[in-house]
Amino acid sequence: MKYKILLTGTAMMLLSGCINLQPDYKRPELAAPNSWPTGSAYRPAAYDPKKPTIADMAWDRFFSDDKLRKLIDIGIANNRDLRVAMLDVVKARAQYRVQRAEQLPTVNLEGQGTIERTPRRLSQTGKTDTSHQYTADIGVSSYELDLFGRIQSLKDQALEQFFATEEAQRSSQITLVAEIANAYVTLAADMERLKLAQDTLMSQQQSYDLTKRSFEIGNSSELDVRQAQTSVDTARVDIATFTANIAQDQNALALLLGTSVSSELLPEQTLGTVTALQDIPAGIPSDVLQRRPDILQAEHTLKGANANIGAARAAFFPKITLTATSGRASDALSTLFKAGTGAWSFAPDIVLPIFDWGQNQANLDAAKADRDINIAQYDKAIQTAFEEVANALADYGTIDDKVAAQQSLVEATSESYRLSDARYRKGVENYLNVLDSQRSMYSAQQDLITIRLDKQTNLVTLYKVLGGGWTKSAVEPAS
Repeated sequence: MKYKILLTGTAMMLLSGCINLQPDYKRPELAAPNSWPTGSAYRPAAYDPKKPTIADMAWDRFFSDDKLRKLIDIGIANNRDLRVAMLDVVKARAQYRVQRAEQLPTVNLEGQGTIERTPRRLSQTGKTDTSHQYTADIGVSSYELDLFGRIQSLKDQALEQFFATEEAQRSSQITLVAEIANAYVTLAADMERLKLAQDTLMSQQQSYDLTKRSFEIGNSSELDVRQAQTSVDTARVDIATFTANIAQDQNALALLLGTSVSSELLPEQTLGTVTALQDIPAGIPSDVLQRRPDILQAEHTLKGANANIGAARAAFFPKITLTATSGRASDALSTLFKAGTGAWSFAPDIVLPIFDWGQNQANLDAAKADRDINIAQYDKAIQTAFEEVANALADYGTIDDKVAAQQSLVEATSESYRLSDARYRKGVENYLNVLDSQRSMYSAQQDLITIRLDKQTNLVTLYKVLGGGWTKSAVEPAS
C-alpha cells in the first residue's frame, strides 16, 4: 500500500503546473526622454561608460566626511523606519515561502481514538453497546493539482512582492542616508550662522559703545546711538534664533539616528565639503532610472499584478484536489499495529465552475485593471524620477556660479561697509549709510552660507535621485 501512496504523490507532482496562463511580461517603454535636458542651466554631459555611476558607488565612498560616515553607520543600525523596512522584507520572504509550499503536498501523521456508547433502545442488539475505534494514518490532505498554474501564479506574485519589498528597503536606506547627510550639513550651516551672528554682535557692540561715548561728549546724535542699537539687537535676535535652530537640528538628527548624537560627532562651526564627488557620471536615462530602487519596486509590483492575471484565468478551469491516507485501524489500541489492521482511502475531488454569475470574469477584469494601474504607476514613477534628476542637474549646473556671485557680493558689501564706517568716523557721512552698509554685508554673509548649504544638499540630492549606492564598501575609505 505504501507504494500506491508513493505513486500517487509522484503523479500529483508530475501533473502540477502543466499550464501557465500568465500573460507574457514585457517591460513598458521608458515613459521619459532618452537624454537629459540640455541648455544654459546644465553642464555638458561627461558620461563615460567605463566609469562607475553613483548607483555603483558605495555610500561611504560618496561621502568623504569621517563624522558623517560614522553618523550614517549609526543611523543604518538604529533607525526605526529602516528597521521596519527590513522586517517587511523578512515578512515578505516568509509569505513567499508559505505560498511556495502550496505547490507541494502536505503529508500529515494523525492518530485518533473514538469510544462510543449506544443505549439499549438504539442498539440493534437490544443491549447497551460500547464501541472502540483507533486509527493511525499518514496521508495527503486536500492537495490541489495545479494543472492550470493557479498556485504557480500566486507563488510568482508572492515572489515579486518579496522582490518589491527588498527594493523598498533599499530605497528607504538611500533616503535615510540622504536625510542624515542633509541634517548634518544643515546643522553645520546653522552653527556657522550662529558664529557669524555672534561675531557680528561683538563687532556691533563695540561700534555701539563708541557711538554712545561719542554721543556723551557731544560728537554724535541720539539718532546715531539708536541706529547703532538696532544692529546690536538684530544680532541678538539672530543668536537666539540660530541657537534654537541648532537644538532642533540636533533633535532631528537624533531622530534619524535612533539615538542621541555624541558631541564628538557634531560638525565643525564651518560648513565644509561632505562628499568626494568631482563630476556627475549620470549615464543615460534608461540606465539610471531603471536601476533606482523605487523604480525596480514599481516594476516588481507590476510583475506581481501580471502574475495575478494567470491566477484569475485559472479560476475558469476545473479545480482538482486529492486526499489520500494510508494507515491502521482497530477496535482496540493494543491490536492497532498488528497484522490485518491496514486501511487506506483515496478521495479525489473535482470542481468545474458552470454558473458563477460572472464572478470569475469580474475577478479577471479586476486583475487586468490592476495590471494596467500598475503600468500607469510605473510610468509615473519613471517620469517623477526623470524630473527629480533633471531638477538636481539644473541646480548642479548653476550652483557654482551662484556661490561665486554671492562671494563677490560679500566682498563688495564688506568693502562698502568699511568705507562707510571710515567716512562716518571722519564726519563725512551720516550713520544711516553705515547702518545700511552693515545690514547689506550681514545679509550677504548669511546668504552665502545658505547658498553653500544649497550646494551640499544638491550633491546629496544627486546621490539620492541617481540611485546612490546603498551598500557599504568592504574596505574602509581613507580619511
